Amino acid sequence: MSHNHQKKIAVINDMSGFGRCSLTVSLPIISYLGIQCCPVPTSILSNHMGYGEYFFDDYTDRMGEYIAQWRRLGLKFEGIATGFLGSKAQIETVIHFIREFRSGRTKVIVDPVMGDNGRIYATYTEEMCVEMERLIEYADIITPNLTECCRLTDTIYKEKEWAEEELCHMAKKLMNKGPEKVVITGIPQGEFIASYAAEKGKPPKMIQVHKAGAERSGTGDVFASIIAADAVNGVDFEKSVQKASDFVRAGILKSVELEIPSTDGVCFEEILYTLERD
Repeated sequence: MSHNHQKKIAVINDMSGFGRCSLTVSLPIISYLGIQCCPVPTSILSNHMGYGEYFFDDYTDRMGEYIAQWRRLGLKFEGIATGFLGSKAQIETVIHFIREFRSGRTKVIVDPVMGDNGRIYATYTEEMCVEMERLIEYADIITPNLTECCRLTDTIYKEKEWAEEELCHMAKKLMNKGPEKVVITGIPQGEFIASYAAEKGKPPKMIQVHKAGAERSGTGDVFASIIAADAVNGVDFEKSVQKASDFVRAGILKSVELEIPSTDGVCFEEILYTLERD
């Protein structure tokens, strides 16, 4: 009996019960886009850490046996997607997972969640940053924000607007590490917020949407989940980046309308039906 008659993405990330981020974002979005989402939890949280207080259960020591059962089931994946990883050991586990479960039909999407607003997260050590550089070598697509892109390319972060030549240089440096496609997110462009999409063999594209509301938790997870599902579904990369950008903006506007606290993330559930299914 085969368990592999439907397209599947293994998503390796934490599970936060409240706050709309990580696996609680990926599960509904990837499922809506017609792909079975198979989570590999790295930790369990009652709510994400942005609330200050939270229940936390580290799952690192249990990931090995969890994955071993998938091996016994003979599971195969069209996609492998990673989000926030909390330790060097978790990053190493992900690398082993990719080596074992990747096939010629598998797309690997890495969201190198390391920092934001010019700062690397306090929980991220230099050793983990080096391990993340190793991980992106295995990726087909990576989705760093501007802060993460600067760290991964040894570029000095700046808050003022970025020239396309600078972004192109960083994207090429990242693609030289292994990925075929890179999208740099969260780029300030006056009244717009932009993503820079680069793909080997094609001209890069700056994709802009008007700024909407304040920063919210989980927007990167929403964005990366759409990119991952579209990659498996064979959607053109530039089209996928535009789709994800538009959907995140629409979700923020809806969240503002409903007076959803920024810590509670993007209420994408209200507009999920508008997401184009290719």
